[in-house]
Amino acid sequence: MARNIGIGNQDFEKIRIKDYFYIDKTNFISKWWESGDEVTLITRPRRFGKTLNMSMVEKFCSIQYAGRGDLFEGLSIWQEKSSDGEYTYRKMQGSYPVLFMSFAGIKESSFAGARENICRTIEEQYNKHDYLLGSGLLNEKERDFYQKVSAGMSDSIAAVSLRSLSDFLGRYYGKKVIILLDEYDTPMQEAYINGYWEEMVTFTRSLFNSTFKTNPYLERAIMTGITRVSKESVFSDLNNLKVVTTTSKKYADCFGFTEEEVFAALKEYGLSDREQQVKDWYDGFIFGDRSDIYNPWSVINFLDDEKVGPYWVNTSSNGLVGKLIREGSPEVKKTFEHLIQGESIRMEIDEQIIYDQLSTKRNAIWSLLLASGYLKVKDHQAYMTEYGVWKEEYELALTNLETKIMFVEMVRGWFDHVSSDYNEFIRALMDGDIKAMNIYMNKVSSEMFSSFDTGNKPSVRQPERFYHGFVLGLIVELADRYVITSNQESGLGRYDVMLEPRNTENDAIILEFKVQDEDEKELSDTVQKALRQIKEKNYQAKLIAKGIPERRIRKYGFAFCGKRVLIGSTVKESL
Repeated sequence: MARNIGIGNQDFEKIRIKDYFYIDKTNFISKWWESGDEVTLITRPRRFGKTLNMSMVEKFCSIQYAGRGDLFEGLSIWQEKSSDGEYTYRKMQGSYPVLFMSFAGIKESSFAGARENICRTIEEQYNKHDYLLGSGLLNEKERDFYQKVSAGMSDSIAAVSLRSLSDFLGRYYGKKVIILLDEYDTPMQEAYINGYWEEMVTFTRSLFNSTFKTNPYLERAIMTGITRVSKESVFSDLNNLKVVTTTSKKYADCFGFTEEEVFAALKEYGLSDREQQVKDWYDGFIFGDRSDIYNPWSVINFLDDEKVGPYWVNTSSNGLVGKLIREGSPEVKKTFEHLIQGESIRMEIDEQIIYDQLSTKRNAIWSLLLASGYLKVKDHQAYMTEYGVWKEEYELALTNLETKIMFVEMVRGWFDHVSSDYNEFIRALMDGDIKAMNIYMNKVSSEMFSSFDTGNKPSVRQPERFYHGFVLGLIVELADRYVITSNQESGLGRYDVMLEPRNTENDAIILEFKVQDEDEKELSDTVQKALRQIKEKNYQAKLIAKGIPERRIRKYGFAFCGKRVLIGSTVKESL
C-alpha cells in the first residue's frame, strides 16, 4: 500500500513517525562526516530538501535525540558497516550537542527588522538551553552575558553569541558543538532587494567569522542556501569553508530525486505510465556529474494530485529574478528570448554571487539563475587564454518545461496590474494602431516605471536602454510568429529591434528607440529623428535581401522623455 504524502513537511521526526512518503537521503550523513570538512556550505535551489536534510542531521547527531535510533531503522545510515562487521554510525546517533537554526523567515523590509529577527533566532537557542544557567558551570560574568542575549542585544554581544553558547554547551556535555544554519542567504537577498545590503553584510560578517572561523568549540558546521554569496561580502575571513555548489560533484545525489528514485515512487503509486510526462516537466537538474536530478517538490505534488502542473515555480514570487530580467539590458532580453525558444547560451559564470553588483556585473544574472535552478549546465569548458587568464565557460539552457512556463508567465505577470489584457500592446502593434500603442505605453510608463528607470540623464540612467529592454520583453511572446533580433547589423548600422515574419502573412517591423535631446523641443521631433535614422542607415536592407518588399516593412520610432512616451510610424501604402 502506498504511503501517505504530507505536503510541506520538513521535520524528519514527524515524517518518520507518521510514515509519510520519504526517499532515503541518510547517506548524506556518512558522506559529510567522512569528508572531514569543518564548515560546509551547500547551495541548492529552493524546495530541494535542504531543510529536511538539516532536520535529518539534527535528529541523528543531537544529544537531545539520544536513543532515537528508531527514526533511522531501515535507512541506509543505520545499515552501514565497517570492514570488521560493526555498524559504523549507530554509536554516533544522539551523541553531540547541536545548534540548529534557520534564517528562512527573515524577510524584512528594513535592516532594523532583519537584525532583530536574526538576534531573536539566536535568543531562541539560548532559551532552549537555559538549563546551563543552573548548571554551576558558568561564572557570574558568563551568566550576566547569557542574560544579555536578546532580540535587542548589541552588535558586540550578537557577534560572539553563538561562539559563547558553543563554549557553554561544550563544557556541559564534554563535546564540541555541531552548528546547522539553514537558508543562511535569505537575509542577504532581502537586504539587496530592500536596499540595506551594506548594513547586513557588516553585521553578518562579524557573526559568521566568530561562529564558524574563530570558534574553538566547533566540531563541524553545515550552512545551506540558494546562492554562494561572495567571499568578499561575508566570508572574507573563512578560509576553512568548503563550498559545494550545483556544479560540484560532492553530494550530487543527496538533494533532489534521482530518476531511479522517481520511477520507483511512480510505481509505488501506480503511475508508471506517466514516466515520460514527469520527466519532461520535472527532470533536467544537473548537480555535478549527475544529470538525472528531478525537482522533489514538484514530484511529490504530482504524486499527491496525479496531474502535472507548475508546482515549484508557484512557491515563490521570483521577485529578484523578475526584477533583474525586466530591468536588464537589451542583451539580457535577447538572451532571455533565446532561452524561451529552447536554445542554449554560452556564458562565463562566476558562482560567487555579488549581490550589490547583480545589476551591473556582466553575466551575474545568469549565475543567479543557475544557482536558483532555472538554468542547467549542458556543457562546461575550462581553459587558459593566450594571455594567461583562466576562464570557465558554461553552456546553459532552461531546466525543463516547468521552468519555461514560469518565465513565459513571468513576462505576462509584469503587466497584470496595468491591464487585465496583456495582449493589448501586441494587438495594437500587429494592427498598426499607433494611437492604441501610445495609450498603452504611456499608461504602463506612468503606473509601472520608476523615475530611476526612466530618468532624464541618459549618461547616468540609460533610459533608452531601459525602454529598449522593456519592449523586447513585451514582444517576446511573438517568437512563434517572428524571428526577433536586437542590436544587429543591417545596412549602414545596427538597428534596435527587428521582427522578421516567419510567414508571408505578417509584415516585418523595425523599432528604433530615442531619448529626447536638449535641442529637440518636442517629442515628435525625437520620433522623426528615430525614423530618419532607420531610413538613412538603411536598416531594412537585411529584410529586403530576404525578399520582403519595402511596402511590407513597418518602421516605428519610439521617443522618450522621463515617463512620457510618443510612438510614430512611417506612412505605409498598405494602411
